[in-house]
Amino acid sequence: MTSAGSPVLQVFELGSPWQTIDPFLFVAHHVDDYPAGNGALGPDAPLDGRPLGQDFGNPAGWNMYHGTVVPGFPGHPHRGFETVTFVRSGFVDHSDSVGASARFGDGDTQWLTAGRGIVHSEMFPLLHRDRENPLELFQIWLNLPAESKSADPHFSMLWDGDTPTVTFDDDAGRTASVRVLAGTLGGTTAPPPPPDSWASRPDTDVAIWSIDLSGGARWEIPPAAGADTQRVLYVYDGAPVTIGGRPVTAGHGAVVDASMPLPVTGGADTTRILLLQGRPIREPVVSYGPFVLTDEAGVRQAFADYRRTGFGGWPWDDDGPVHSVDAGRFARYPDGHIEKP
Repeated sequence: MTSAGSPVLQVFELGSPWQTIDPFLFVAHHVDDYPAGNGALGPDAPLDGRPLGQDFGNPAGWNMYHGTVVPGFPGHPHRGFETVTFVRSGFVDHSDSVGASARFGDGDTQWLTAGRGIVHSEMFPLLHRDRENPLELFQIWLNLPAESKSADPHFSMLWDGDTPTVTFDDDAGRTASVRVLAGTLGGTTAPPPPPDSWASRPDTDVAIWSIDLSGGARWEIPPAAGADTQRVLYVYDGAPVTIGGRPVTAGHGAVVDASMPLPVTGGADTTRILLLQGRPIREPVVSYGPFVLTDEAGVRQAFADYRRTGFGGWPWDDDGPVHSVDAGRFARYPDGHIEKP
C-alpha cells in the first residue's frame, strides 16, 4: 500500500523471513519462552514428539531449532555477508572456525564478517535451573560488496555497556528510547563496525536502531544523510503506532522516504520497532542458503571451497559447543586474548 505525499512508501505484513531492502539480506526475530534448564544446559522439559534437529514448530512456546540437547544452531558455514546478532534477553554461546568463542546476551551485540568463509555455532544455553530462561534476539544479515566478499573473517563484540542508548522526551514527558547498534543518532555514534563492513564506510549511512516507544510518545526521526539511503521500520511488538500519518500495527513494516523527517506517535502502550537503513550496494545478489555472492559461479565456488577446506576446519569437540554454566559473559578472540564486559 502507498499514500501520495506521505513519507511512508509502503506498509507490508511481516512474513517469514521479514522483507528487507538493499544492503540488508535477512532479518530473523527469535522469541522463545524457554523453561528452566537442566544439568546439560538444555530444557528441563520433555522433548518427546519434537523433530530434533529440525524443530521449528514452536510447541509450548519454544523451539530446539537444530539443537538436540541445547537449543540453537550448531556449526554451519557462511560466505559473502555479515551477521549482526542483537540479544535483548537470554544468552548465546558462540564458537567458530577461526578460533573465536563467546557468551553474550542481555543487550549485547555480536558482529561477524563471514568474508571468504567461516563456520560458526550459535547455541542458546539455559543457564537458570530455578526459573525460566526467556530468549529474544534479532539476527540481521548485511551484505558485503563484491570487493569485500573475499575479506578475512572478523569476529567482534559490542557489549551492552558500550552500546549507546539515546532517549528523547516529548512535551508530555513520554519517551522514545533508541539503542544505537550501528550508525549515528543525535550526535551519538555506535561502536565501530568491523573494518570490511559496508557499515564501516562513512558514506553508506548504515543504521541499526532498536526503538522502544512509550504509550502516546511523539518523536520525529531525523532524515538520513544520504540522498539514496533506504529505510525500513519493523513494528514487531506492542501497541499500534502512527508513522508519517499512517497507522501501523504490530506485525507490519513500513518502507519510508529516508530523506524526510518522520513523525512517529505511540499508541496506548509501549511499542517496539527495529529500524534498518543504508545506502544500497546495487550489485547482483545470488544466494544459496548460507552463501551470498554476485553470480552463480561464486556460489558454486563457495560450495567447492567449503567441501575442500571446511573454511579453516572446526577446532571444537562437537558441532554445538556450550560453555560452562558459570563462564559469565566473555569473548575469546582468535589471537587468544579474552575480553569481558
